[in-house]
Order: sequence, then structure tokens, then C-alpha cells
Amino acid sequence: MLQLWLLRFHRWITLTLSIPLAVLIVTGLVLSFEPMAQQTSAVPLTADTLDGVLAKHDPTGAARSLVLRGYAGIVSISGARRSDAIHVDLANNERAASPGTGAEGLPMSRRLPVTFLLGLGWLVTASTIALLVLIAIGVAMGLPRLRNNLSGWHKGIGWFVLPLLILSPLTGLCLAFGLSFTSPAAMPGVGAQPVSLREAVKLVAAERDLRQVTWIRSMGPRLLVRLNDSGEMRVFAITSQGLAATSRNWPRLLHEGNWLGVTSALINVATSIAFIGLLSTGLIIWGRRKFRRRQPRARAA
Repeated sequence: MLQLWLLRFHRWITLTLSIPLAVLIVTGLVLSFEPMAQQTSAVPLTADTLDGVLAKHDPTGAARSLVLRGYAGIVSISGARRSDAIHVDLANNERAASPGTGAEGLPMSRRLPVTFLLGLGWLVTASTIALLVLIAIGVAMGLPRLRNNLSGWHKGIGWFVLPLLILSPLTGLCLAFGLSFTSPAAMPGVGAQPVSLREAVKLVAAERDLRQVTWIRSMGPRLLVRLNDSGEMRVFAITSQGLAATSRNWPRLLHEGNWLGVTSALINVATSIAFIGLLSTGLIIWGRRKFRRRQPRARAA
């Protein structure tokens, strides 16, 4: 009897939130390829190249951040407001109308699961919690009998990749509630002498390959850089003495697949495909049962 009610709850939750869950899963699949895109650069990047971009397009030094999209050959300069962003083609140091289709698609895919572009952040959080509830109900129903049919594949996918299915929404909730498990005391760069954005570019270039940099931006009193550190996307504080590593935000690293380069990105791809398989097979199973129930009624009529 308990298993029957668990199965009903499992179906009701899935049917009620099928559209939000589908949006979360598909955008998650798109974003799984972002770490791989970030490791490619269409043009060589040097400190002189970026210094020339800032000298021409930010002569007053008002910019607060640089977003480097090496895979698109574009750098974006932002001021105090995000709407002030200027996109520059690194090939000719001229303004570009947009950062490109691919460069626009990834940020949009990132914003969509956060707010659904409609300010519905609560729905995203509720859907993520519901996803964990669905997984818990599936586990509570016990070990399945694996058969070569749609139901068998549905249960097999859920059990064979269970740790990955739990990890993805769990880390997503940590990000939603601001849980990074890092100590506020381990924040290098606070109280250090501030540096300008142009100086920061030179300091980063002195220690790292600029093609591995994702962004340089000011956050409060600190100037930070996010870059690929041997396959892991790390954030460093920029000081006049050089770069100082900040504490790892493990929920973000695990959720975005930025902890082991291409390998972790492919793990996220596999997780997203597993979620798509579970959602689609679950809806098909429900649809088949509903259709079979209506068939005898139609024949009797």
C-alpha cells in the first residue's frame, strides 16, 4: 500500500512540474558544454592586446570588469551597470554589435534556470527541491527488477547514476541559498592596496596565460580573476604582489562541472542526459497507462 502511494506521489509531482523540470534539465545540458568552450581561444591573448583594448575603449578607467570570451574572439568591458557593457573584437580592436550567438546563448542559458527570465526564482528553487523529493521517493520504493522494457530502462537509469542525480540538484540548492562552505576569514586581498583594471591585466599576464582567464572584476574592495588552473576554474585575488588563491566554492565547482576540465564537463553532460531519459520515459509510461485505461471505455461506447 505504501509503495502504491509513493508511486502516485512520484507521478503527481512529475506531472505538475514537468515543464519547469524540462527547462532546468535542458539548460543544464547546454551549460555542461561551457567548461569545454572556455578552454578554447580563437585568437592569441597578451597583456598588450588587452591593454590596447582598455586604452581605446575605456580611456577614463571607469570599467569595473572584463569578460573574456576567447572561443568567440570577444572581450566585454563593463562599468558600474551591466547595461554599459561594450563588446570588442580582439582581432581588430573595434566594437562589436554583440558578443556573438554562442557567447550570448551560454549566459542566457545560465539566467534561464535561475529566474526563468520572469523573476520566478522561487519556482526554480521549488522545482529543484521537487527533483530531490522525486529521487528520494524512487529510492524509497526499493531496488527494481531490471527488464528490457521502458519501465526497466527508467528504473535502471535512476539507480545506476544515482549519486550524480543527487549531486546536481543538491549543489544547485546550495548555490540558491548561498552556501559555499568557505570561511570568511580565508579571503585574501581584503585591505590590500587596490590596483586598476589595466594594472590587474599585467599582473595576471605575468603569472598566467590570459587565454585561460574567464573574467576579471571587482567585488567589493577586492579585484578578482577567474581562470583555468590545470582544469579547475579557480578564483584568485589580484594584489600588487601578484595573485592569491581564494577558497574553493565546491558547490559551484561541482554543479558547473569546473573541477576537472573536460572530464567533469562530460560527467555533467551524462547527468543531464540521464535526467532527460528519466523525465521522458516517465511521461511516456504515464501516457501509455492513461491511453490503455481509456481504450476499453471507447470500445464499450
